Amino acid sequence: MKRNRVWFVPFFALGVFLSLPFGVPAQENAPSSPTEYLAPMRDGVKLAMSVYLPKGDGPWPVVLMRTPYNKAGRGGRGASGDRYTKEGYAYVIQDQRGRFASEGEYRPHENELHDGYDTVAWAASQPWSNGKVGMTGASAMGIAANLAASTNPPNLVCAYVRIAPQSLFYEGRFIGGIFKEADTGGWMRGQGIEEAEIARYRKRVVLDERWKSTDFIFHRHRVDIPIYNAGGWYDLFVHGNVTNFQYLQNWGREGALGNQKLMMGPIGHGQLQGDIAYPDSAVATDEEMRFFDYWLKGVENGIMDEPPVKYYMMASARKGNASSKNGWRTADAWPPNGSRRVRFYLHEGGGLSADAPVITRSSTSYRVDPANPVKTYGGLNLRLPIGPMDQRDVGERSDYLRYQTKPLEADLVLAGKIDLDLFASTDGPDTDFMVKLVDVYPDGYEALVLDTALQTRFRKGRRPEMVKMMTPGKIERMNIDLWHSAITIEKGHRLAVHLASTNSPRFAVNPNTGEAPGENQIPPRIANNTIHHDSSRPTAIILPVLSR
Repeated sequence: MKRNRVWFVPFFALGVFLSLPFGVPAQENAPSSPTEYLAPMRDGVKLAMSVYLPKGDGPWPVVLMRTPYNKAGRGGRGASGDRYTKEGYAYVIQDQRGRFASEGEYRPHENELHDGYDTVAWAASQPWSNGKVGMTGASAMGIAANLAASTNPPNLVCAYVRIAPQSLFYEGRFIGGIFKEADTGGWMRGQGIEEAEIARYRKRVVLDERWKSTDFIFHRHRVDIPIYNAGGWYDLFVHGNVTNFQYLQNWGREGALGNQKLMMGPIGHGQLQGDIAYPDSAVATDEEMRFFDYWLKGVENGIMDEPPVKYYMMASARKGNASSKNGWRTADAWPPNGSRRVRFYLHEGGGLSADAPVITRSSTSYRVDPANPVKTYGGLNLRLPIGPMDQRDVGERSDYLRYQTKPLEADLVLAGKIDLDLFASTDGPDTDFMVKLVDVYPDGYEALVLDTALQTRFRKGRRPEMVKMMTPGKIERMNIDLWHSAITIEKGHRLAVHLASTNSPRFAVNPNTGEAPGENQIPPRIANNTIHHDSSRPTAIILPVLSR
């Protein structure tokens, strides 16, 4: 049901702009070029933005994007502005605080709450604006849109968010408490962040007030608008798109509740690598304009009458030989109705089946040498090769365990959240466990589906009171969250679970000493780790099996 709202700029926000009530144009350009503005935030820092206007007389609804990547660069000028203006929208793109033409200190993602609110208020107050603002953006720009929405600006009507997390703390900077060395470290270097600051980030793995004050997961309960989440099954932020949709759709405030949309395709944060190519895999870009037309213009185009979830069911897809079972589906919820949680158990000798183990003692041990980590091949990456790459490239290693089913006698259709219920032990105070879900093709190609990790000191959580070292030799039960997917493991294929304790450079290598993350004062040690898979300690992958 569409919500009625009052379109106004709140008094305190409008007061921010009293000295420059409509912004100050820095220069007047040709009609096809943007007008440049500097707008003050509540603390007086001025942020730069380019404004593209449609031809004719306004006012118009506004589409706003806030970026750390240069509003004048790719994605800023030209095509991006024209895309919106030709549809009757004013398009505003802003350099975030401390970036390019904007003033202030750049602290990645840490000023987006207040700056987002103030920028929405500024855009709504302009004479060319009708007071209705929608935000858009992918990745860092999607993060900015989410954080702005969590401040509930009265003039923000809706947002279209692509590939953005629910939490930089839990899934963006770290996974399972492990620093994402290539992605996080590499991205920060690309943003000009000094090594000393990156080193400080490595140490911020325990939840603190600074994380709480700036991370979306701690503020999303205030979101009161419809958001269209669009993401990818091989994207590093797959978890965020899905869980943000679930939370706002089912437990959001009045304006958010029941008004969310989700679209998930077989894409990543860049082009997929490996010998896999999904047909008709593009995420439909016209959905964004349909969403904005409905919420910002009141166009009755039927988008909100359609099922809220559109997802791509992946299947066998070797290049040049993709299965007809690949394709788009719709659902009324995520996971789709009919999805049930089924355990597939690890067995001695590398087996995997739905039958629980009956043997009373069964385990597999391996040595973990931090000086010789398992190499990363594909996965949910940003700066590394992405997607369903062949895990046979890892090679045969004693510290890399493969468990797999027999060739399947019928399709195994999965849609939803996946977890590993792990029983494991180590001979030291701390170590890591890495897990991969793999689709093994009849010719042996090991296509990576999902991969994630857990540092054992954070097995109970990452709040300060939850951090606990391992007792050497003690068997612990731990949950490793593999996030979400939708894939059919076809008849004749094998389902596999791969376990290890390193995956570099995707994840920082644990020295296995128990030293605080990022300190590196104690020499690394070789760890002896054990996976247990017997009747009393049945390690299992928990799969969302779709019955239809």
